[in-house]
Order: sequence, then structure tokens, then C-alpha cells
Amino acid sequence: MNIKDYHGIMVFAEQRDGNIMPVSFELLGRGRALADEKEQKLSAAILGSELDEETVNLLIAYGADEVVLVDAPELKKYSTEPYTKALCEIIDQYKPETVFIGATSIGRDLAPRVSARIETGLTADCTTLTIDSESGNLLMTRPAFGGNILATIICPEHRPQMATVRPGVMQKQDLDFERKGKITQLSINLGEADLNIEILEEVIETKSKKKIEEANALIAGGRGLGKAENLNALEILAKELKGMVAGSRAIVDAGWLTAEQQVGQTGKTVRPELYIACGISGAIQHVAGMEDSEFIVAINNNPTASIFETADLGIVADVNKLIPELIKELNA
Repeated sequence: MNIKDYHGIMVFAEQRDGNIMPVSFELLGRGRALADEKEQKLSAAILGSELDEETVNLLIAYGADEVVLVDAPELKKYSTEPYTKALCEIIDQYKPETVFIGATSIGRDLAPRVSARIETGLTADCTTLTIDSESGNLLMTRPAFGGNILATIICPEHRPQMATVRPGVMQKQDLDFERKGKITQLSINLGEADLNIEILEEVIETKSKKKIEEANALIAGGRGLGKAENLNALEILAKELKGMVAGSRAIVDAGWLTAEQQVGQTGKTVRPELYIACGISGAIQHVAGMEDSEFIVAINNNPTASIFETADLGIVADVNKLIPELIKELNA
């Protein structure tokens, strides 16, 4: 392998039922910044069937210079082998230096199979992607050892450099429908050997509850609450602020909240307009999941708690006394 033959950044644009997943636009946002830094091309690869032109053009509006489209009936629904073969052929033809894939259920299945087949490395669940100014290699940072440390991984001898990123970690660019880009349609030969699984039925789980990543205000509890019953006040405050309740890993592990409500490196990455940290010490694993919030309020009875270093407003107080008083003021 001559790594000098590889150029540019490619994002796998995941679609389901003709709708591009938000994480793909987020990856294009980060890919655009890195491509500009390296003065390289940013491309997007999308696989599907009967995808409309307006949907494909969204990838250009979100930052792609070129969209590589494979449109085939066999790709209408995700299936491991056809998608792996198609993406590998795109990579073989285009030779991108870097490939980003969203760490969704589909991405987590697809990315390791592609990396193994094209004989390169893969860094999963990255939280930061930067360029080494000296070597030009991609620096892929991710939590390790249960989220207790951050590890930065490089892939200096193989190409492409591959990384998966969880939804919500990167920020997408503003839509720009004035951007010009190229759409290239490729034909991939998919035979019976590639269709080794038949999808008999697709059952989609319906969730009535909104996700914490979508909330404008989050009231997050930590170990400092003392007991699960004290979450009730946070629920009331969240209702007053038209927000949602979230929490640190400590109270999720204790069973006070579900894993879907956990904020942090091993949970969700959130960017609400208002984030109120209640009894949260501010461990790096938690801060990494909420530090990009618009306005952060920290309430903790420990004046040296590290959460105050991240907060826009810090209040040294007993959270279980302050929150009920705050609710009274809001009601008044």
C-alpha cells in the first residue's frame, strides 16, 4: 500500500427509508473543517434505492464537494453484505485518505467489516477528530478503560484512516443551497452470493418520549442528590422549564435513571440551550458530554467541585434545598 495514493475525506451518508440520518450531516460538518485544513476534497458516499435528487443534494448543501451514489434495489434496506461490498468498492475506486461513519446500529455493523476487508484500522466511538500538524495523520480521540481516560489513536501506515462517531458529538454546518457540487452515480455488481440474508419483516419500535439530545433544557442529577426520591424535584423543575431530566453515570448505574438519560462519554452527547447540573462533581467523562451546552448552571455544595470550571454560573448550595426554592420562584 502506498499511502501517498490516498487523498481526501469521505463520509458514509447513512439513509433509512430515503431519509439521511442527522449524524451524517454532523460528520460532514467536521469533515468539511478538516478537508479545508488539509486543502482536500470532501466527498459523501450514499447507498440506497430510488433516492430522490433533493435528498442527495442535501449532502452538498451540508458541505460535500462530491456525492458518490450507488442506487440499486438490493440496497433499499440495509443488509450487511451488499452494503459492505458497495462501500468497499467505492473506497477502492476513490481511495480517500480518511473515512467517517456514524456510530449508529448500522454504522457499528458496517464499519468494522469494511475496515477488515480493506485491511486498515478502525477507531470506534471517537469524541474528537483533529489533524497532526507535523505528520498530517488524523488524531482520533476516544474514551478508553470504561471512560476513565481519553486515548488518542493514529493509523500512520494504512489507508484510509477510519473512525466512527456517535450521533450528537460533532456539529453540522448551516445549510447552504448555493454550494455547488458533483453527483457521481456508480454501478456495483451485486449477485446472489452478496444477498445471503433475506429480510422477511421490519418492525420499527415507536417511542413516544423525546430524546434528551433534542431537549432545549436539561436538568441533570448526580450522586450529590443523595437518593432517588430527590429526582422528583428535578422532574418538576424540568416541567416548569419545558425540558427533560438527565443524569450522570453514577445515578444511572444506581438504577435511578435509564441509560437513555445518561450524559457523558459512555452516554449521550448533548447541546441544550440550558444545562443545570445538580449535585454533579464534574468528572471529565461527564463534562465531555455536555460542555458545548449554550449556558451551564452548576449547583453543588462543594466549592472546589470541578464542575464549576465548566459552568457559566456556579452556585454553592445544597441542591435539595435550592431546587424547591427555585420552583417556588418560577411558580410566583
